[in-house]
Amino acid sequence: MATLVLDNSAMGAGPASRPDTRPDDAVLNAALDPTSDAAVMLRVAAGDEASFNFLVQKYHRAMIHFLFRMVHNEAVAEEMAQDVFLRVYRSRESYRAEAKFTTWLYRIATNLAVNHARDTKHERSAQTIYLDAPDEETGSRPDVADDEPSVEQRLMRDERMAAIRKHVMELPERQRMAVLMHKYQGMDYRQIGDVLKLSESATKSLLFRAYQTLRDKLKEFV
Repeated sequence: MATLVLDNSAMGAGPASRPDTRPDDAVLNAALDPTSDAAVMLRVAAGDEASFNFLVQKYHRAMIHFLFRMVHNEAVAEEMAQDVFLRVYRSRESYRAEAKFTTWLYRIATNLAVNHARDTKHERSAQTIYLDAPDEETGSRPDVADDEPSVEQRLMRDERMAAIRKHVMELPERQRMAVLMHKYQGMDYRQIGDVLKLSESATKSLLFRAYQTLRDKLKEFV
């Protein structure tokens, strides 16, 4: 799986450009945990290329997983993940540490995914989406017991997973993205709300409606 490495010519930055640290950033940097993502990103904004490569290595796989569930194509997800980090770098001077770095990162990724979905709406097919794909690190699948299932149980599980995939992808756009971030990325209401630019209460309401719809659609599997 390709990993993005900083290349100034690709990023559109000058060979020796090192923007001055803004006074507000200096104050924030002093107050932040130096190992936090926000502090690392502020060092990127000040011209530290190694810090940028650190963030790429840390979040590259998570971005591909997130985008794959949005765009349904691994090659496209990898390409879009590269684009996410290019945009992070190009926007480094405008970064502010008031919000979590991951909120900013997922907002960029979500915007790219929304644009891609709108541009390729006629090409999408729920049958090619694998929200239940095993996690690369643990090998586990969502909502699947660890015990070895019988043939009948495997058939029922596969039917249930296919139904979940289908109905999740049929949700309205914001509900679908909120479910993906909540269920598969482990993001809380506040983080999801920050990405979607909603209040925490509005995010809870959005997820409630989404899960209620899924429960209604999946009654036969409950």
